[in-house]
Amino acid sequence: MYGSQGESTPKPAAPKKITVPHVISRKGQMPLVMVTAYDASSARIVDRAGVDMILVGDSLGMVVLGYEDTLRVDLEDMIRHTAAVRRTKPRALLVTDMPYMSYHTGSRDAVLAAGRLVREGGAEAVKLEGGHKRLEVIEALLNAEIPVMGHLGLTPQSLNAMGGYRVQGRVVAEIDRLIADARALENAGVFAMVLEGLPADVATMISNKVSIPTIGIGAGVGCDGQVLVYHDLLGLFEGSVPKFVKQYATLHETALDAIESFSREVRERRFPTARESYRLPRSVGEALGERRG
Repeated sequence: MYGSQGESTPKPAAPKKITVPHVISRKGQMPLVMVTAYDASSARIVDRAGVDMILVGDSLGMVVLGYEDTLRVDLEDMIRHTAAVRRTKPRALLVTDMPYMSYHTGSRDAVLAAGRLVREGGAEAVKLEGGHKRLEVIEALLNAEIPVMGHLGLTPQSLNAMGGYRVQGRVVAEIDRLIADARALENAGVFAMVLEGLPADVATMISNKVSIPTIGIGAGVGCDGQVLVYHDLLGLFEGSVPKFVKQYATLHETALDAIESFSREVRERRFPTARESYRLPRSVGEALGERRG
């Protein structure tokens, strides 16, 4: 929009602290940015970069804890890593994944688990996977005043049921089910939803049919925002990455070069130098010299 003088109208200032209502208000506006973080150091970098949401994802199982999938991450892991992020007092909204089996056994277990993520971990919202089958759990969480983000499409906690990490929504029946699930989540009261591993056209269609923000990962540009894993976008791993990942840096190579340089200088006795070493006060040095004499 432009004013009468042809100058652009100033955009309203973003809030000092991103909240759930602010995220909701961004539907159809400037796209939302969400990045994962799992500890204080990554959280500080991500928040300083100005993202809107930090996700403490159960992806920590693969990129931090060394598991092959997310299924082995437990509630204690999520609480511990959420608390580490929360100690940095991020401006971004702090969302935490509910780990596998923390909400699959019923509403009471889900509320107790999410309550610990909020009270002990400091989460400001929780994310869970699934559509219609999660409605009862979502209602219970919202009744406990815990904001919920949904997650449809490729849901990693359903890895075994899906037969692997496969793109979803490629046949009409699946697309109809995804649209129905998205509307059900919206009606249940989730404030946003992640759409993962979907054809771009399908994700755009879903985004246009719901009034809450959609956050894409491997779902094209038609969503209301995007999320990537911290380690993926920074190139902290060598080897291939999923098709939907764009590496904005190759820190794996930078770190490898740095540590190799350190190792070489240690072995050649070129580190530490006088610059990296402490010196005794002159008087103490003189006294020690007299003793040596």
